[in-house]
Amino acid sequence: MATNTCSSCAFFEDHMANTGETKKDAGLCRFNPPISQPEADARGLWPIVQINDWCGHFEKEDA
Repeated sequence: MATNTCSSCAFFEDHMANTGETKKDAGLCRFNPPISQPEADARGLWPIVQINDWCGHFEKEDA
């Protein structure tokens, strides 16, 4: 697996998705705040990313 992927980023959280269930090949990106939902009483959701995704905000876990 490439070293600059979401799974090795400091902002990646791999233990739970927004649904509360564990995903083995995906996780949450914690770089930006949760995304607002259309309903006023709905909670915001963190973006779900695949472990091999990447973006321009990558930061090493040990940074």
